[in-house]
Amino acid sequence: MSLKNKRVVIIGGSSGIGLATAKMAAAEGAKVIIAGRTESKLKAAMAEIGNDVDTYTVDLTEEASIKALFEQVGSFDHLVITGPAPQFGHFLELNIEQVHQEFEGKFWGQYRAAWYGAKSISQSGSIVFMSGAYRARPVPGASSLAAVQAGIEGLARGLAIDLSPVRVNVISPGLTDTPIIQSAFADDARLKLYEEQANMLPAKRIGTPEDIAQSILYLLSNRYVTGSTLFPDGGYTMR
Repeated sequence: MSLKNKRVVIIGGSSGIGLATAKMAAAEGAKVIIAGRTESKLKAAMAEIGNDVDTYTVDLTEEASIKALFEQVGSFDHLVITGPAPQFGHFLELNIEQVHQEFEGKFWGQYRAAWYGAKSISQSGSIVFMSGAYRARPVPGASSLAAVQAGIEGLARGLAIDLSPVRVNVISPGLTDTPIIQSAFADDARLKLYEEQANMLPAKRIGTPEDIAQSILYLLSNRYVTGSTLFPDGGYTMR
């Protein structure tokens, strides 16, 4: 299924994986709509994608903001939701409120976006959620994140039934060189992390935003895939 002239809404489309997805979708002729929290980043992303793109500000932690987004967007064909930055911490060191906030941003944010967006999506369209590799192989300090990611994948399988024939899938990337990772580590520490992770992976490298975006476009365009989770993770979940 071609994306030409399809309206594709990408929440988190101003940087990283979302921006790479927006660029690829636009290159295939899609009408791209990107949304994010920061207007300046959205304007910068528009300059990279091209003039034929609409931008909206949205906060996934605020229901009114998500509702307003889809009221402005109107009908569309595909929805891609990339989550906010992950939170790490040992189970006994994170307080319950911190975990609530983790679910608020990454699980409930995607849930609300799907709930409001599903009312305007075409019957031949699709939704792509984002989870992550820690659902299958958590590391120390990732227990709450693993729970969030598992919840997202369970939600997608349920919605593949409830929203049928709209297709609902999940992208579950491994470590990817995104601005979130770049801002979380000093350069030396980040490069060391990349080298250590690459040596452990069958693919022998970490991911790029473009690697993940290619997988997202596959989920958007293949009309026989629904209720599935795709793992562009360099082999992390099978090692």
